[in-house]
Amino acid sequence: MSRTSPTARVTLTKVDHATREREEDILVVEEPMEIRLSIPTKEGEVAKSLAVTMRTPGNDFELAAGFLFTEGIIAGGRDIEQLSYCVDGKADQEFNVITAALRSGVEVDMKRLARHFYATSSCGVCGKASLDAVRVLVREPLPVGRPTVSPEVVMTLPKRLRDAQDVFSRTGGLHAAGLFNPNGTLVSLMEDVGRHNAVDKVIGEQLLRGAVPLWDHALQVSGRGGFEIVQKALVAGIPVVSAVGAPSSLAVELARESGMTLLGFVRDGRFNVYADAGRIGV
Repeated sequence: MSRTSPTARVTLTKVDHATREREEDILVVEEPMEIRLSIPTKEGEVAKSLAVTMRTPGNDFELAAGFLFTEGIIAGGRDIEQLSYCVDGKADQEFNVITAALRSGVEVDMKRLARHFYATSSCGVCGKASLDAVRVLVREPLPVGRPTVSPEVVMTLPKRLRDAQDVFSRTGGLHAAGLFNPNGTLVSLMEDVGRHNAVDKVIGEQLLRGAVPLWDHALQVSGRGGFEIVQKALVAGIPVVSAVGAPSSLAVELARESGMTLLGFVRDGRFNVYADAGRIGV
């Protein structure tokens, strides 16, 4: 659900050698979205502004749910009583503010809310601190040796992802994350100006459907396989992560420690296996 288009039309001047022409172009929209919590307590509802993320409008509720889950604020979709566009208690007045009302009985570590964002690679925390933070979030280990994905299927995933990107085909300016079955069937695709947001949208959608953990799926991303991509996939129970670009050293370390299969440079009929080649069929 979203109230704003993911694209916008702009007028530009196109310069080609000595000629200049006025043209119209379609760009991807980038807007801030605030995520707020409504936490039930004995004294009443406690409102907490949790985060502001730059995102492409579309699947905002899934983004909020996925973010809350992969950052360890909630343990599952059942912890959320309601998701709504809301500001200052007035529903449907502000489409860039999402309020997640938690179910009665859900306990929230208020101290964690103040510090959990520092457990990400983008904040310059040391590798050990980041890995320790992820260990706390992972509730169940990945299944060993499952699923098996053939090399032929792996090499088709980037094209299948690109072919399904509707907004990218019109703008050429945003990332995508796709959830696939081992046979290469696309289960879910989300696009966003932020690569991490696209992953949170995919995970959030499955979380709200009650489908997490995603033990029998592979995640294909359009960019690099950074630490936060691997972290989010691990929390959601995704055993195989495939990236068009390169992984980071910390992403490889986390994948190897957790038993995840991590693939990089998946393009042009080849790819590298950086962690657990056992899930890649012969």
